[in-house]
Amino acid sequence: MAVARPPVDTREWVSFEDVGEERTWVFDVTFLTSNWKCIFGEGCQGVLTGPAPELVQGCCSYGAHMIDKKDARRVEKIATTLTPKEWQNHAIKKPVIHTNKHGELVTNLHKGACIFLNRPGFAAGPGCALHLAALGRDLNPLEYKPEVCWQLPLRREDQVEDDGHVISTIRQWDRRHWGKGGLEFHWWCTQDPEAFVGSRPVYEEMEAELTAMVGAAVFQRLTAYLRQRDQLRERRVSLPHPAVRNRRSDGDDAQSLSGSSSAYDGAGVEPRIRS
Repeated sequence: MAVARPPVDTREWVSFEDVGEERTWVFDVTFLTSNWKCIFGEGCQGVLTGPAPELVQGCCSYGAHMIDKKDARRVEKIATTLTPKEWQNHAIKKPVIHTNKHGELVTNLHKGACIFLNRPGFAAGPGCALHLAALGRDLNPLEYKPEVCWQLPLRREDQVEDDGHVISTIRQWDRRHWGKGGLEFHWWCTQDPEAFVGSRPVYEEMEAELTAMVGAAVFQRLTAYLRQRDQLRERRVSLPHPAVRNRRSDGDDAQSLSGSSSAYDGAGVEPRIRS
C-alpha cells in the first residue's frame, strides 16, 4: 500500500496578533531558523542567465528599485558623500537614480550592473560602494543602502483586508518575487544549499534588518517564541492551540494539555503555527 509523503516544499509558519494595532504578523519560521548566509564573493553565482562568480556581482546586476521617493532621495544624498576610495564609479557623470520606462525609480546601470557596484580589482574590494562605505564608517549598511537591498533575502508583504485589518508577512525572497526575469536566473541563493552554510540562524544574523522591518517589540516577541520553540523541540513537546494554552485552570489535566503553559505566559507570546 502506497504511503503519502509530505511535499518537499513544506514550510513552518508562525503568526501572532500585534497588540498595538490592527495587524497580524506572519513569519516564515523555516527560513528564519535556517543557517542561510550571504555568500557574496564566496561562491555566489550571481543572478545572470549563467554562472558568473568571477564577476562578483551578486544580486547587483540589474540595479535597485526604490520603494518610494523618500528612499531614492536618501540614497542620492548618501551618494554625494562617497569618496573615490570608496566608490569606483565616483567620476561617472550620470544620475545615480533615474525613472525607467515603467515609471519606477531605479539605480542607474554602468557596464552591465548597478552604478554603485565596485568591480574586482578595485582597491577597496568588490561589492556595493554604499555597503562598503557604511562599514568603513562604523555604520550598519542598512543606513546607506536602498531598502530592497538591505532587506534581501527577506521580503515583507502587507495585505489589507476588507475590514482594514492588515496581515504582514515576513518571508524569504524567492525567484518569483523578482518578476518574470527571476525565472531566467541560473542561480538564486535562497533556493540553493550552497548558501545554507552560516553559523547562526537567520533571525539572529539579520537582527538589525528584522528589527527595522517589524519594530523592536515585535522582533523581541518573535525571538522569544523561536527560542522557546527550540527548548520545546528538545523536550519533544508539541505546541498546543492558543485557546488551550490560555485556559485558566489549576488542574493537572489543563497542565498536560498546555504543555509548558507558564513558559509561554512568561514570554508573552501567543503564536499560531501554520504548516
